[in-house]
Amino acid sequence: MTTHGGFEPVFCTVVPPHLLDRLARNDNPALSGPARRTILRDSELRTLRQVTTEYGLAVAPAVKAPSDQALRTIYDAGHGTALPGTEVRSEGQDPGQDATVNRAYSGLGATFDLYLKAYQRHSIDGDGLPLDATVHYDEGYNNAFWNGEQMVFGDGDGEIFVDFTSSIDVIGHELTHGVTQYTANLTYNGQPGALNESMSDVFGSLIKQYSLGQTAAEADWLIGAGLLAPDVTGTALRSMKAPGTAYDDDVLGKDPQPATMDEYVRTGRDNGGVHINSGIPNHAFYLAATALGGYAWEKSGQIWYDVLTGGELGDRALFTDFAKLTVKAARERFGDGGEELQAVEKAWEQVGVRIL
Repeated sequence: MTTHGGFEPVFCTVVPPHLLDRLARNDNPALSGPARRTILRDSELRTLRQVTTEYGLAVAPAVKAPSDQALRTIYDAGHGTALPGTEVRSEGQDPGQDATVNRAYSGLGATFDLYLKAYQRHSIDGDGLPLDATVHYDEGYNNAFWNGEQMVFGDGDGEIFVDFTSSIDVIGHELTHGVTQYTANLTYNGQPGALNESMSDVFGSLIKQYSLGQTAAEADWLIGAGLLAPDVTGTALRSMKAPGTAYDDDVLGKDPQPATMDEYVRTGRDNGGVHINSGIPNHAFYLAATALGGYAWEKSGQIWYDVLTGGELGDRALFTDFAKLTVKAARERFGDGGEELQAVEKAWEQVGVRIL
């Protein structure tokens, strides 16, 4: 297992706070009510995570998965908030009638498969961590999260968001927060926090691409496609291909993600804009992956994985620090004169992140 820095699990959600804040201010109680409850619940959970971490209250799993397969358990919260809930499906059991349970089970498996088969990583901690998930969390809960120990999915309010197991990349996104937790442990604030979010978007997208057998050219490069309800004007939560274009809706507003450093957003909200400025390293990965073509997890994904797990990425790394390490990783893995190095260097240049 690769570890780095102080081990500090954090509470990470997939829906950016600025979206929930906007919904909470809506005049329609059907929209504002669930959003306000979600914000309050997230605040409580974030505080609980901090206390659990500070006082060392987390319990290590008693079992580990076999080296070549996942060890998944799905729980049902029954629209309550007690975790993990009632066990409804365990590893190897056949699908049941609850589609949400089945999607969560499959998504955990797809995540395990990418990390094992593409990067020889045994579960998200590299050491056989069981993969647990809880579905049907709370009433109208508009989020999904990794709490440092397990995945949790809400069913959405049905007005703006639908079931959060609907997007496999969301499942991969949240579980990748666990990979980051066990490796670079990027501080969840400012540029390190935006890199933390970007790592989850990158590998969440790669998990979807791997499960569908898609090349970089065939992928949609969307995060959360399928999460927005039919009446919402938008395609996803974020776009790696074109940050700032994922949605433009009367209720949600316009996607605020920048694609380059010229548009970098300076804010004290959302831990310094971690869900917003992640669009910049996201776009750099997209540019590198599509320039190289083929399956994105094989070259650009391998480079990003090498940096995340290599031990040189500091927990307070800035975009420039990460970019320099990707250039180094490309050179070490693929050679000094290869197309991989050129693609990575050009990608960071295009988004305005200085390497030299």
